[in-house]
Amino acid sequence: MQLTECNTESETDMHHDLLIRHATLLDGTGADPITADVAVEGDRIVAVGDLSTHHAKEEIDAEGLVLTPGFIDVHTHDDTNVIRTPEMLPKLSQGVTTVIVGNCGISAAPVTLQGEVPDPMNLLGDSEDFAYPSFAAYVQAVEKACPAINVAALIGHTSLRSQVMDDFSRPANEDEIVAMRTLLEQALAEGAIGLSSGLAYRNARQAPDSEMTPLVAAVGEAGGIYTTHLRDEFEGQANAMDEAFATASQGKAPLVISHLKCAGAGNWGQAPRALKQLENAAHQQRVHCDCYPYTAGSSTLDLGQVTDEIDITITWSKPHPEQARRPLADIAQDWGVSLMDAARRLQPAGAVYHNMSEDDMRQVLAHPLTMVGSDGLPNDPHPHPRLWGAFPRVLAHYSRDLELMPLPEAVRKMTSLSAATFGLVDRGEIRPGAYADLVLLDLATLEDTASYDTPIAPARGIVRVVVNGVTAYADEAASSERHGRLLKRSLRLDPTPNTPS
Repeated sequence: MQLTECNTESETDMHHDLLIRHATLLDGTGADPITADVAVEGDRIVAVGDLSTHHAKEEIDAEGLVLTPGFIDVHTHDDTNVIRTPEMLPKLSQGVTTVIVGNCGISAAPVTLQGEVPDPMNLLGDSEDFAYPSFAAYVQAVEKACPAINVAALIGHTSLRSQVMDDFSRPANEDEIVAMRTLLEQALAEGAIGLSSGLAYRNARQAPDSEMTPLVAAVGEAGGIYTTHLRDEFEGQANAMDEAFATASQGKAPLVISHLKCAGAGNWGQAPRALKQLENAAHQQRVHCDCYPYTAGSSTLDLGQVTDEIDITITWSKPHPEQARRPLADIAQDWGVSLMDAARRLQPAGAVYHNMSEDDMRQVLAHPLTMVGSDGLPNDPHPHPRLWGAFPRVLAHYSRDLELMPLPEAVRKMTSLSAATFGLVDRGEIRPGAYADLVLLDLATLEDTASYDTPIAPARGIVRVVVNGVTAYADEAASSERHGRLLKRSLRLDPTPNTPS
């Protein structure tokens, strides 16, 4: 990494707002660590290097600590939480300074609802939480709430369906597709960064390519990005990946496959095949994926995933809240019914599915095209531990302890790679001119403490988090000041291949 110092006639007169001294610096690009000082003025980094003659209003001695760019969580469902709980402690406490919301086809905007919230939109909140008929209204609400972290938003395909269709069990007709595209184009013009789909869910799985392609084409024309929760993450994954590649290619949009996994015991061992598919596609078009560092997934209770081959734990149930935090098998036994009948009786509900192999997950996580995303569910009363622990778990458990990947590469996967993929300008790197989103951590003590039994627990070893130049988290507590921003799409993303053909 090239060091840049302030160029001035009298360096001894240089005064900054914040100066972090003697840090072990990982700049986010994947470069080897160096020891350096970092100076901040306003919301930007202004100098990196030997700044021993510089001074600042606030100076921090970071000797023995690691300084990285703020982590970017590319896969979240924080859409309404950045407004309702703007302190965002589950993310801030693990070093996340920016979240991408609107994943898996579900977004808070542009949506208004009456009556029950369609599955899986209910992961985002209740009917009254969907109060943003336009993306501009959502932007206004986020800016008024002033969350502690930055927010960039995708528009969900299922959310669009909820505004124009009264029956999800069929493909959209031509008029409905036009109406969805109009809503999407307006949202993109108002700053949304792209479109997401969740084609595995029952309220979107009837959408054929003829419904998706016009919507993805609108994204491509606007220079946005398309992300997808594949139609099938189980035995049909290979075909589902090919479908996603084709849809993105036809729409001329970059693609991100959400939480790439080989789910189901019968599909374990398929990571090499899935990653080879991803690599082959990368020679033809721009593609990436994200991954969370756990072997269990979590979502609404899906009858299609109910099986006795894996452990399934219920996290919430509207008709039977007393059954939360219990294995589905135990509930079925108590009731004297089959697993499927118990699942039907519990719905609507949420569940954790222990449906992946550790070896597959590690291969996906370590791949150069993979970013880190938590996929945490902040509205789940007993959430998956990834909500509070995903990023420290990658750095501490998989990089430091298991040496699955070098630390600079692990940091790249959660900073510069994410920023470049989603078009977040001047984020994800430590360099002069970049926004001052920073994480200071103690690598020796860093640990994710959240577990399946005790999932609401902040990580250890996160010393300080800076968002847009201001300390947002220190001494294991959030600051009373919040300086996060809504990050609108400001750059046309390139759909051309990641690698030369």
